[in-house]
Amino acid sequence: MAEMSGADDSGEDTGGEAGPGATAGVGGAAGSGATAGPGGAAGPAGAAGVGGASGAAGPDCPEAIRRALAAHTTMTLAYVDEDGPQACAVLYATGVASGVASGAEHGGAAGMEAGGPSGGASGVASGVAGAGAVGAGPALYFVTATTTRHGRALVEPGARVAFTVQRDGQEWSGLTGLQGRGRCRPLTGAERAAGWQVYVERFPFVTASDRLRAALERTTLWELRPDWLRLIDNGQGFGHKEEWSGR
Repeated sequence: MAEMSGADDSGEDTGGEAGPGATAGVGGAAGSGATAGPGGAAGPAGAAGVGGASGAAGPDCPEAIRRALAAHTTMTLAYVDEDGPQACAVLYATGVASGVASGAEHGGAAGMEAGGPSGGASGVASGVAGAGAVGAGPALYFVTATTTRHGRALVEPGARVAFTVQRDGQEWSGLTGLQGRGRCRPLTGAERAAGWQVYVERFPFVTASDRLRAALERTTLWELRPDWLRLIDNGQGFGHKEEWSGR
């Protein structure tokens, strides 16, 4: 239980507000051994390259960690700015890193430029398939304005974040949750269109409201790419953990 409410092994505070439970969402798992996305072979950390040669790939993110990320919708995001440490809770949808974006650039963008709505969807699909290569890690998509305190902090070059994902009301004997670290970046163009598709499929209420959809479409969509993840699962034994590093 201390694993989820206090400091982790590296001394970082990982406590945070729990998110609501949910069923597995879009892109929660990536098939091991899939081919690279359109435009090139797999790049570093399994990201689909754009017209380039393959780079060194890290270990594939374990399926158990992917499933745990896909089973939740809220993460507590921690960051540091000029005023010190701070944390906030955001809704997120999970996909697989960069392959979604690359697929959109090569399949989705072409369709949208031609005026066909099906191009965007096909780009997302091909990107998801492409990002399943060995070494691929998950990507988390969330919406927040760059005018917020955390938005201003995240857009700074080299900014890093830590986060936790877990459900409220758990018993210590079955406590599960995730800790992670990584970098965020705002998405634009075809990358945003692909990430937005993942987001609205996870949260269909967004498109059910014209007012909400219009407001969020004007807001910045971010991609968080973890380079370290830890799954805690006391159901498999007190303090049981599984870790992944994409470095």
